[in-house]
Amino acid sequence: MAQMVTMWELISANKRNSIALMVLMALVLMVLGTVIGLAVFGPDGGLYGLAIAAVVWVLLAAVSFSSGDQILLAASRAQPVGHDVHPQLFNVVEEMKIAAGLPAMPKIYIINDPAPNAFATGRSPQSASIAVTAGLLARLNRDELQGVIAHEMSHILHRDILYITLAGIMLGGITLLSQMFLRGALHSSMGSRRRYSSDRGGGQAQAIILLIAIVAAILAPIMAYLLYFALSRRREYLADAGAARLTRYPEGLASALEKIASDPSPQLASASKATAPMYIVNPLKRFGRASLSDLTSTHPPISERIRILRSMSQGASYTDYARAYVASTGSKSIVPASALSSESVPLRPGESQPAVTEPAPRQAHQVGDIMRKVNGFSFLACLCGLKLKVPPNFKADAVECPRCGRTLPLPPRPQPQT
Repeated sequence: MAQMVTMWELISANKRNSIALMVLMALVLMVLGTVIGLAVFGPDGGLYGLAIAAVVWVLLAAVSFSSGDQILLAASRAQPVGHDVHPQLFNVVEEMKIAAGLPAMPKIYIINDPAPNAFATGRSPQSASIAVTAGLLARLNRDELQGVIAHEMSHILHRDILYITLAGIMLGGITLLSQMFLRGALHSSMGSRRRYSSDRGGGQAQAIILLIAIVAAILAPIMAYLLYFALSRRREYLADAGAARLTRYPEGLASALEKIASDPSPQLASASKATAPMYIVNPLKRFGRASLSDLTSTHPPISERIRILRSMSQGASYTDYARAYVASTGSKSIVPASALSSESVPLRPGESQPAVTEPAPRQAHQVGDIMRKVNGFSFLACLCGLKLKVPPNFKADAVECPRCGRTLPLPPRPQPQT
């Protein structure tokens, strides 16, 4: 019963914050539309701009609710995969789905990128998706992977995924509107100067309005960005707390975050400012070993998240996380007081053996193999010890081993995922 009350309080708080965020983002969009309308259509254009912004907001909201998750997955270049591509990943997701009590198994996607990261998206727990990078699968052991999946499962359980989807699409819309106006203003600047010189009084007034519109177009995405992340930081802490509770092993997520932060891979190629907050760590910033404690604009400091998780020595409940958070940061608890309970969640020992850090060429090889599986390659092991990787467009039913000459039959091959 205490567990249900705690979860209900967290979900209610997240829903209230989501509504507040959407209202504030709508206001930013309306103000931006009004100012752009004044700059483009003149003194009477404010209402036109406001009307256009309102239509854009309605369209963005409709798109977000109907297919926002698919847009974000496509923008992230995530490919759906089956159990045969990575059985361990499917087993871990299924375990965490059962632990979280979700009504449906999330769809699983893999992103072809060596940078370790992950995110969850969707409109509800019934239609959720989890995406991980190939680099994450190649780098983490089972306990660490379980911690990351539990973090994303907590986002689904807390109803964060709809907020992330809506806010991501809204932020993208505000940014796109601003960029379109700024580019249009840049291209028309010469003609505007000639027009203002022919009508000095009116031209000066319009020039001032244009300048205000340009400033608004620059500031609007920044304001929306800050609104987005002001609430997303708290959600990351709560998802960490949820992950510790689901796995009963905070060290798994702490070790995963440490590995992700120290990974030398470049930034995630498919990430953008609109999609960055979805990920478990900021994909637009690489954290070298010397800068592990650096603050980021999109996520809480990784070193702080690790310190909190490793301070959970008494248990893995939300109350235990709240105590560790207060002791580690000196700040007020981020878990709502009404959500704290006397629920006892004992810690468990780790299951995985300590992972040996693989050299960079070996990790790159593992990443490549994972993506070949995603793209439908067949993997054959010859008796001579040679391993063959046969592309999906190979037409024959068998292949000859180039080392020993044996003929190896090809198993039935699934078509590449689309």
